[in-house]
Amino acid sequence: MSLSARIGAAYVACTLIWGTTWYAIRVCIAAYPTLASLALRFAIAVAVLAPIAVRLRPWPRGRAWGYLALAGALDAGAYVLVYLGEERVSGAIGAVLYGTQPLILAALLAITRMERTTRRHLVGAAVALAGVAIIFMDQLDVSARQGIGVAMVVGSVVVATSYSMVMKRHGEGIHRVVSTTVFLFFTALVLAVVALAAREPLPWPPPQDATLALLYLAVVGSVVAFLVYFWLLGKTSLIVTSTLVFTYPLVAILTDALFERDLPLTARVYVGAAVTLAGLAVSLRRSPPG
Repeated sequence: MSLSARIGAAYVACTLIWGTTWYAIRVCIAAYPTLASLALRFAIAVAVLAPIAVRLRPWPRGRAWGYLALAGALDAGAYVLVYLGEERVSGAIGAVLYGTQPLILAALLAITRMERTTRRHLVGAAVALAGVAIIFMDQLDVSARQGIGVAMVVGSVVVATSYSMVMKRHGEGIHRVVSTTVFLFFTALVLAVVALAAREPLPWPPPQDATLALLYLAVVGSVVAFLVYFWLLGKTSLIVTSTLVFTYPLVAILTDALFERDLPLTARVYVGAAVTLAGLAVSLRRSPPG
């Protein structure tokens, strides 16, 4: 398989996995305490990856440990905000709000000058964001509780964008499985401290649907997705990987329509999806040679 085909397959895999985790989170926290379920998710992920990672090389050295710890702590913060936000808004709405990430990333890249942003990328991001806004249009009249949830998810976007930038700059030269394991370990460590401080009791016996959702989030949504995402991050630019957030809502909305029915598939949703895909086409179109 060519590199471009593998990149495309990785892009689709991240879309399908993280697009469905929004609904899985809602199922999980319906029975498990929010912070405890989050800590369990990443503890299970580390337990799956650690036996594989210990046999691999190279491992991080020196300051790389600090950067991976920082990225993991930022990831923990981003997920706390997402999970608390999903207590207040549906998975589809949360995924739609993540459509602001490329614009936030463009602002951060302009400040740090880590990558060059082109007019084409900015136009594509604006068009795609307009598409998710069309989908989201009738959800703008929210209660105070939903408004807090929206603010939490947008805050998560800023934090998640920051850890992606740290991993892009400082994750190179380390085996991908090793860097992912270390990253998730520090995420799990921070979340364990937060969950213990919250003193949330776990349900017993474990509820079936919520436990299956928890295992899906841990193994597929964390282990598989982060391995694929960090590989993709190493093969493409931050701008390209940031456009994933425009594909999550399409999957999340379909998932919600099938199982949660918070955002039914109306004509407006189809129009918004078409506009979003048009924006993606602009952002991902290769520049002509020369």
